[in-house]
Amino acid sequence: MKNQKLKDVLNLLHEQRGFDFSGYRISMLERRVQKRVFATHSKDLNEYITFLNHHPDEFDNLIDVFTINVSRFFRNSLSFEYITKIIIPNLFLTKTRASDDILRIWSAGCSFGEEPYSIAIILNELLKKEESNIKPTIFATDIDKKAIARAAVGTYGFESIKKVKYGILEKYFTKEESQFKLNQEIKNRVQFSFYDMLDKNRAVPPESIFGGFDLILCRNVLIYFEPEFQKIIFNKLYKSLNKNGYLILGEAEVPIDEFKHKFKRENKCSKIYRKIG
Repeated sequence: MKNQKLKDVLNLLHEQRGFDFSGYRISMLERRVQKRVFATHSKDLNEYITFLNHHPDEFDNLIDVFTINVSRFFRNSLSFEYITKIIIPNLFLTKTRASDDILRIWSAGCSFGEEPYSIAIILNELLKKEESNIKPTIFATDIDKKAIARAAVGTYGFESIKKVKYGILEKYFTKEESQFKLNQEIKNRVQFSFYDMLDKNRAVPPESIFGGFDLILCRNVLIYFEPEFQKIIFNKLYKSLNKNGYLILGEAEVPIDEFKHKFKRENKCSKIYRKIG
């Protein structure tokens, strides 16, 4: 009965806002719906459904609680060290040898933008150091339109930048009272857009047109989905990666069984994989 009522909530959300969260883990959905039940002083899910029908603005609050965004610049320093010292230099070298100056990167589930902007800073530093002709494009997507809007502004509090080295902070941020504003040069390197990883009509973000990514970061996204939907997402990630392209997952994530033989883990310290073939 409880699961049926939860499905009723999800169906209402889909009808009213077009968001389909049916592939998310039931336990996670239950916890987050209960937060809204409590916040609206509803007695139970029945009463909460009535509340939703009478207060359409509540759908926005429900979406917010489903898409909780936790991020910061250079989150998981080991992964970013490997990206800086190994992955990006390898990609630059491979591109140069192939006379290919196009580098395409996708940050899937970009939240407030800290992850793709961190990549943009790494690229900017290396491009200037090596005087390279490589032309990188970073596509950053999320299901949360409010998060994307905030990301495009590029202004952050201390929690987001506390792992940023002082030299980088001085070079790429301007302090405005209690906020840190990212400079325009880095903001221009990232293209933000809405994209649902379970979109049945599009295998890649519309703005990217065709995929063909050299590096995909999809960290702490898969953990929210049931296994059957993880398969859909992994299929998209695999097909949109170039040969020998890199895939970076969250620390609690691994390729599902069907895809384990299609990726080779790069090191023991981080969940970084390389596409085989």
